[in-house]
Amino acid sequence: MYQLLTHISNFFSTPFLNMLHTVEHIPLLAAFMLGIIGAMAPCQLTGNISAITYYGNRSMQAHGQAVHAGFFILGKIIVFSGLGLIVWAIGHEFQNTLTMFFAASRKVIGPFIILLGLFLAGFFKMGFLNSLFSAIPLNKGSGKWGSFLMGVAFSISFCPTMFILFFVTLMPIVLSTPFGVVLPPVFAIGTSLPLIVFLAAAWYLGMDGSLIRKSRKIGNIVQKSAGFFLILIGLFDTITYW
Repeated sequence: MYQLLTHISNFFSTPFLNMLHTVEHIPLLAAFMLGIIGAMAPCQLTGNISAITYYGNRSMQAHGQAVHAGFFILGKIIVFSGLGLIVWAIGHEFQNTLTMFFAASRKVIGPFIILLGLFLAGFFKMGFLNSLFSAIPLNKGSGKWGSFLMGVAFSISFCPTMFILFFVTLMPIVLSTPFGVVLPPVFAIGTSLPLIVFLAAAWYLGMDGSLIRKSRKIGNIVQKSAGFFLILIGLFDTITYW
């Protein structure tokens, strides 16, 4: 399974790898390009597809879902920025310790995607999570905190390709550039580009909220379809990394 994901990743990332060679002397562009390549890494591919499916479905259900997606992206930015600061402060020796942590955390993402799919498909309710999130004053009733945590969880799910892109390729640029501290956030935005492009297209085509207002039945079908699709993605991801 992992080999299949690797082949798919290589197919989509090769053009961007070629473009990277032309901008590698420009740190900001190089960091952004590495992020785009990272979005197509095997461990991020299923995560990005899941995020697009989840937030795409929510954008058809109601207005304002771009804010939730923004918190998802913010979670990724915080994680990559924090990792960049740690490496910058402690040095390269810390990378070996991080590798063991990321390998273990990657196994959690598949089952998490399956649970998310089961929820969207209507197999169970997550009222207890709504109660938990509503206890946080800043995010009461908004679900933004849940989106933020999902972004964090997806970001710490490293695979060998992502590890090389971030620690082996990006970090030397960070350490050798006076403004290197801003490069990890740029990298994080690059990894979120597929989701950003999809939501921008949905907004441009007028899909944000209009579908559910026209027909609640269609909206329910879209949600259940998204749920079943996420279940398949989660199963594929679990088989790959377990």
